[in-house]
Amino acid sequence: MPIRHSLQQYIETRILPLYDAFDRAHRRDHALHVIGRATALAELLGADVETAYAAAAYHDTGLAEGREHHHEVSARIVRDDANLRQWFTDSQIDTIACAAEDHRASAARPPRSIYGCIVAEADRAIDPETIVRRTVQYGLANYPGLSREEQWVRTTDHLQKKYAEGGYLRLWLAESPNAGPLAQLRELIADTERLRTLFDSIYDNETAI
Repeated sequence: MPIRHSLQQYIETRILPLYDAFDRAHRRDHALHVIGRATALAELLGADVETAYAAAAYHDTGLAEGREHHHEVSARIVRDDANLRQWFTDSQIDTIACAAEDHRASAARPPRSIYGCIVAEADRAIDPETIVRRTVQYGLANYPGLSREEQWVRTTDHLQKKYAEGGYLRLWLAESPNAGPLAQLRELIADTERLRTLFDSIYDNETAI
């Protein structure tokens, strides 16, 4: 089912611009990437595409109030947006809010619906180089006082805790397109020399901008 034009227009003019104020790893291009992957997964799984579209569009809007609780704030933004009632029932809005909240990789419990799984998988969009780049971008944006070596330590620590074997990131769908790329990323993390070469290249590129 195609996404209604009025809904798409609202998201593009009122919601996506919110991402323009976030750090470089979470700007509009990131939101659009997650939306594209979420809607494709919804079609593949036979889920409602508009629900997945909305949940993906709102998933990181809570970053406006900081990183730590952004998933909870995103859910609140969904529930507080009365405009969504033009396209969704109260039950659907609750599903969208829960999906936005449940997307966080560090969540201790599985998402409460297929839509939470879809947004979580879409947000993870694992490409080894992109993951490292986003980690460096986040470090530069939020810890600008750190030296190159300190950024390297922060980057490797984050990658180990989140993506390495035993890390907290989980894949919630058997059909996850992230399984193969995650294995590749884990190989990269384990190869310190190759990871350092990539880090230095990304760091030089990002700090030259």
